[in-house]
Formats: sequence, C-alpha cells, structure tokens
Amino acid sequence: MTVVIHLAAIVILLLGVTCQLFRWWRVLQREHYIASSLIATWWRWLVPPASMVVGDTLRRTTRVRLAIPVGAMGMLVSVAVSTTSAPAGGALAGLTLMIFPWGLSIRGRTSRLAFTRRMMTVAIASVLIVVTGLAISLLCRSAVLAVLLSCLVPLWVALATVALAPVEERSAQRFVTAASTRLRRVQPRVIAITGSFGKTSTKNHLATLLGGVSGVVATPRSFNNRAGLSRSINENLSDGTRIFIAEMGTYGPGEIAALCDWCPPEISVVTAIGEVHLERMGTLDNIERAKREITTTATTVVLNGDDARLMGWVDSLRAEGKTVITAGTTPSSDLSLLVDGDRWVVTYEGESVAIVPAIRSIHPTNVACALAAGIAAGVPMTDLTSRISDISPVANRAVVATAASGVMVIDDTFNANPVSARASLDTLVSLPISGRRVVVTPGLVEMGSRRVSANQEFARAVIDEGAELIVVGRTNARALVRGSRSALRARRRDDAVTWVRANLGQGDGVLYLNDLPDHYS
Repeated sequence: MTVVIHLAAIVILLLGVTCQLFRWWRVLQREHYIASSLIATWWRWLVPPASMVVGDTLRRTTRVRLAIPVGAMGMLVSVAVSTTSAPAGGALAGLTLMIFPWGLSIRGRTSRLAFTRRMMTVAIASVLIVVTGLAISLLCRSAVLAVLLSCLVPLWVALATVALAPVEERSAQRFVTAASTRLRRVQPRVIAITGSFGKTSTKNHLATLLGGVSGVVATPRSFNNRAGLSRSINENLSDGTRIFIAEMGTYGPGEIAALCDWCPPEISVVTAIGEVHLERMGTLDNIERAKREITTTATTVVLNGDDARLMGWVDSLRAEGKTVITAGTTPSSDLSLLVDGDRWVVTYEGESVAIVPAIRSIHPTNVACALAAGIAAGVPMTDLTSRISDISPVANRAVVATAASGVMVIDDTFNANPVSARASLDTLVSLPISGRRVVVTPGLVEMGSRRVSANQEFARAVIDEGAELIVVGRTNARALVRGSRSALRARRRDDAVTWVRANLGQGDGVLYLNDLPDHYS
C-alpha cells in the first residue's frame, strides 16, 4: 500500500508539472521568447494585484481588496508538508500546480500554444532540465527538493530559453543574411519608421499615399523585429521593388541599430517618444536613445513636430548634415496638417497646398508624417494629397463604427498608451451622441513605475468627461477603481460586451480600449 501511495503522489506531481510546463510555454511564446517577460508574468500571478471578479455578471465597486495569493501559499505549504510526509507534500504540490495560477488556463483563451520549431526546442530543453532535477532529488531521496523544483517550473523554462539563445541567434542569422543579400541585389530605397506609437498607422498611410508609385513594398501588420523584417524581405521583395517601407520596433537600446546595420534606411521617420515599454526600458531617456538609432544611416529624417522630445533632435541632426522635415498638426512644423472643423488644411513650408476632408478614426499627425516621408522620397505633393482620401483606419486602432443596435463603437483594442488612450477618449466625447458614454478597458500595461499613476489619471479623465468606466480583469483594477472613485468590474472583456449589448442602445457610445491577452490576470 505504501508503494501505491508513493506512486500515486509521484503521478499527481508529474501531472502538475506537465500542466505548468504547458501554461508557461504558452506565455513564453506570447511574450516573444523573452525570458525576463516570462518571469515578470509569473510574478504577477504569484502576487496578484487585486481581487478576482467571480462570475459572469458585472458588479459595482468602490473598494478593491488585495487578493490572497492562494497558489503561492499552496506551493509553500506543499514544501513544508513534504518535510514530514513525502507523499502528502508531493500530492498537494501536484494538485496546486494543476489548478494554479487560477485563471491562467492551459489551452488559452486568446492565444493557443503553437509547437513551432523554436517552441519544440525550448520544450525539449525545459523538460530535460526538469527531469534532471527530479532525478537528482530521487537519488538524494529528498521529497522537499522534488517539490521545490516542481514549483519553480517557470524558472526552468526561462533557463532553457536563455541557454538556447545562442542557438536561436545562429538560426535567425541565416534569414538575416539572406535578406541582406536580397536588399543589396534589388537596391530599393528604404524608408524606416519607428516610434513609441503610430508607426504601423504611419507605415500603412505612407503605402497608401505611394499607391501611384510602382514597386512599393511595406512590411505587413506589425512585423517590426529582426525575424519579421527579414521574413518580409525574403518573401516579398521582388526585383521590381523600388521603395521598401520597413517598420522597426524595439524592446531596448541596440535593437534598431542592429536592424539598420543590415537594412540601412535612406529616409527615417520617428512618430513619437512615449511611455510605452517603460517596464522594459526603464526611462523615457532610454526609449529616446533606442529610437534615435534609426537616424544613424539616414540622409533624411522625418520627425513628429508635435513631440517636444523629437523637436529637440532637430538641430543636432542638421549639424550631422542630415535633412530634417518636421511634420505635425501645428503651424510651426515644416509640413502641417491643420484641423479645421471637418477639413484638413495641408501646408508645406508655410504655404497652403491642399484642403481635404478629415477622415474619422485617423490621427492627422500620422498622416502628416506619411506625407513628409512621401515628399522625402521625391513624390510630387499633388500626387500625395490626391490620395489622402484613400487612407483607411488600421484595424483595432481607434476605428469608429455603428453597431446594429445603434450604439457607436470605438475599437481601440490593439494596444494603448497614455497619449493614444486620451485621444480615443476625446474621440468618444466628440461623437454626436446624446446618451451614455462608456469606456471598457483593462487599463495600460508595460508602464513600469508609471503604471499605477497612469491608470489612475486615465480613469479620472474618464469620469471628468462624464463617461462611465468598466474595468476588465484585475491587472490594473485597483488603480482604475481608485482613479474613477467608482466603476463597474468585469471578469473578462466578453462579460463587458454582454453588459454593453444589454444596457446600451441608440444614442449611446462605447470605447473598447486595449484587450490584454489572457496571460494577464
């Protein structure tokens, strides 16, 4: 009987470890195989910021209690119990690891685990690490060690990822080399675009404005890292390509510089310096330094003239011998797109060159930057301005539509930062509606030390504008509730959507701001 009990405990423990592996492999893949991001996510689930909302109905709350980290407590208790009873400790640990973190499902609600080549490599390596550790604990006859190792699965997945980084680097370099060779052979003019926000929209707007130019290729969707950029070149760059528009993103200093080493831009566009990715880069100064790397090889630089930090680059870039074009919504910019009611007045070097109808759901600053890049590429202004009306919103980025129920809906679920969130709120306020205005959001993430204050400020702005707030999930619940002083809470976005459909109708409006993947609590 004792042997059976021990075997049962081992089986339960291994099942728990297996559940943990599948959970954290999925999170790692969703976090772009960044080990530090995996550990940060694990910590958020170990020490939850606020209480869970139980059930599918919304409730109003003015206070948010700190949640009890049941999963972490279960792990600690399992280790303690294993000091006196190995089977009991192992079984308790296995059950805890199967169930917790509560809410972080194994299969996933918003993204499923895909066993790509890279994931298979990480999976094999992490299993080997875990199995080796458990084998050592068995040889040492240490139940405490076995339970402790089992409770630290995310660490072993992160360790496997770090250990395999040199292998992945060599593998990725093959595709980069091929892309670099193709660029040298085709020799397109490269226009590179970066920014804390607005880069994808500006890229798409520029591609539309250059619609009359043959041989224009732009990176698809948000393919803005080394893998995405090299793939775009290898798959899409043909011999007839004359202009290649490359979106470039970064999670830290050095990444854009590395991209520019093998994909050097002739024209660089910087759309904004903002508080996105503060969690990874720490300060705005670090973000600014990282974004400025895109100007190194460029002969012409387009800067958002509405951004004070970017305007500080102008003199130094011109001193380096570069042509600088500022573009924005203020008359002081070299190229201005002035908002005049329902019209945009385009001015260049102080002269009005076109008056076009304003396009709802489009940020005029991004259009201005795209126009400036088109001018830098040598396209006549008349050709560019004639195609402004062809510009369309990018999916899930402040797109305004009217639902069948008559509710006006703003879909800004792709991502969010303080500037874009405020702009989307302003759009909600400006809609021609007579009824209720509601904001549905899980709040702003990747804000580092600014996360709490930024979410409180946004929630306060929502209430000050006379709108109602529905807080989704618990990641930023405490800050949003405190900022709003009172809010509705929803466990998931689907619950909030159900509430909106049941309570809003003709004459009402709703803003869906941000939609976090389910590995956020």
